[in-house]
Amino acid sequence: MRYSIIIPAHNEADFIEKTLNSVVQQTKLPKKVVVVNDNSSDATETIINKFIKEYTFITKVNTNATDEHLPGSKVINAFYKGFETLDANFDIIVKLDADVILPKNYFETICNHFENDETIGIAGGLAFIEKNGNWMYEAIADKNHVRGPFKAYRKACFEQIGGLKKSLGWDTADVLLARFYGWNVFVDESLHVKHLKPTGNAYKQQVHQKHGEVFYKLGYGFWISLISSLKIALKKKSPRVFFDYMNGFFAAKKAKTPKMVTEEQATFIRSYRRTQMTQKLKRFLRIS
Repeated sequence: MRYSIIIPAHNEADFIEKTLNSVVQQTKLPKKVVVVNDNSSDATETIINKFIKEYTFITKVNTNATDEHLPGSKVINAFYKGFETLDANFDIIVKLDADVILPKNYFETICNHFENDETIGIAGGLAFIEKNGNWMYEAIADKNHVRGPFKAYRKACFEQIGGLKKSLGWDTADVLLARFYGWNVFVDESLHVKHLKPTGNAYKQQVHQKHGEVFYKLGYGFWISLISSLKIALKKKSPRVFFDYMNGFFAAKKAKTPKMVTEEQATFIRSYRRTQMTQKLKRFLRIS
């Protein structure tokens, strides 16, 4: 199976060389790698150019977006700048961050999963971060969720879900919409990806309210948003986070912010989330 990679990169000079080294050392090489230099002011472009000279399948796109580093639309806008340069001759499209190190067999294994199971629409491994010299699982998402920094999509699935939403919450919307259309989301827990810059390190405080807005835009409704906000606040040990999330939800509802999903999709998403929550509660009660 042929796969192409798009890597949005904004001021990633500290990490991108390690990421690109892990890509060119893959046991199954990509058809094409497009690195989108998103208005970097450090040595990011110099490092990209070094790889372009050595590897013909690596190309570069420069874009001059705002240098404000907020998750969501910025990274997906950059992604699409790279996507526009691809031809249609690929089976898998990969959105990769510029701060990860992949195991050498990562894409060979991912391609095998797609080839052996036609129901898989999205696939990936698990993210690990370094703590006190040890690589620990980055436990900010369930292990059945493919993380945004290293997401691979089957072409048919990517097209059916309408691509990636240019909004914060895109990496939750894609998984939910894939499931809505009947695709499986597969996580290979044997594939450990080193995440060099833990999620959220560069984000600003107002992002918590933006995440609450995402709950509204995904059609979660009040109760699922309430429970989800409480869970996140407990994990972060911060009551303020709970109020920020819920304030964002109510602000979006009051403003009648356009949703990322249709009403039919929102109904499915609420049902899916309720099922997830019920299963987790049952597991917790059995353990207790």
